This record gives sequence, structure tokens and C-alpha cells, in this order.
Amino acid sequence: MLLEQISEKLQKGRGREVEALIKEALASGISAEKILNDGLISGMGVVGEKFKSGELYLPEVMMAARTMDGAVKILKPELTASGVEPIGKAVICTVKGDKHDIGKNLVKMMIEGAGISCEDLGVDVSAEKVVDAVNKTGATVVCLSSLLTTTMGEMKTVIEALKNAGIRDRVKVMVGGAPLSQKFADEIGADAYAPDAASCAEIAKSYFN
Repeated sequence: MLLEQISEKLQKGRGREVEALIKEALASGISAEKILNDGLISGMGVVGEKFKSGELYLPEVMMAARTMDGAVKILKPELTASGVEPIGKAVICTVKGDKHDIGKNLVKMMIEGAGISCEDLGVDVSAEKVVDAVNKTGATVVCLSSLLTTTMGEMKTVIEALKNAGIRDRVKVMVGGAPLSQKFADEIGADAYAPDAASCAEIAKSYFN
């Protein structure tokens, strides 16, 4: 079945083959929504599980995520035309003072792979910019990344800024990065800590179920 093939090729990061299969599926009358849900999102779910269990490593996950990214671009016009909406909206960034982006980029792709629209604010992002983005996009999940112990405190600054703007109660704040822990997340008042990109996508998706 085409959808199973799309899922399997996505898991292996075979971008060109996935794109060809998507075109074939569309031509055969399979809806863009079904391709997205039963082919792509389903495949990324398997990738996430295998990554968490140690069956897949970071380079393989990155390949699958990039394949997903390219596949969604092909499907986007069809999804828009048929009125298919993402299950929710998130914003993501690396906090002020920190310019690392590999982890953030992977989390973004995994979140989008779970069917969530994700606005990437980039690196070295101020608390004010996060607040503005939440107001502008209507996002209900905020993902914050930090790889330096010296910038971890910026996460608390963002949470305080969301409180001061009166919007903390309508967003879930997720934090992640090598030096972080669940204990730190609890101390700064974050809603969730994710040790890896797959877990982050899983937690984010649970907020929209």
C-alpha cells in the first residue's frame, strides 16, 4: 500500500522516493490529509519511538526529519486547498545569549512531524520577542532551548515575561537542552522538560489531544 511505503521510506530518510510516492498517491486519489496522517505523521511517530529506544541515532533522525520537511512542502498546497488545519500552534527558539540551533531545529521538525504548526524564532531570542510571537500567532505551546549553563536562567525570564503580559495561563512552556533537568524545569515553573526531540514532540502533541 502506498501509505505504508511512504511511512517506511520516510523512516529511512529517502527524500526523493517519498516525494515520488506522494505524487503517485495524490494522482491515485488519496487525500492529502490521509497521506499526511497515515503516511508521514505515522512514519515520524515510528522514528521518534526508535530514537528513544536507541534503535536509531541522531543522524538518521535528522535525515527522516528533513525528508518530512520536504514532503510537507509538496503537500502544503493540497492541504491548504482542502482546508486541513494543523492540530495546534507552537513557537520555538534558543534563548537570549545562546546561538546553538541543531537541537532546536530537530525539535521543530519533530513537532511539525506530529502535525503542529511551529514558528521558529531562531537563536539568541529575547523574552519580549517570545511574548510578541505568542500574541501574534496565537500559539499555545512555547518551546525553549538552551545549551549553555550561562543562559539557562533566560528561560525563567521568558516565563516571567509571559506572566507579566498576562498570557502565562494560556500557554504550555516546554524546556530542553543538554544542561537541563526535570528539577530545573520544576524550579523555574516550566510545564514540561523533554530530554530529547522525540519526547518533546510527544508531549507537545498531548497538549492538543
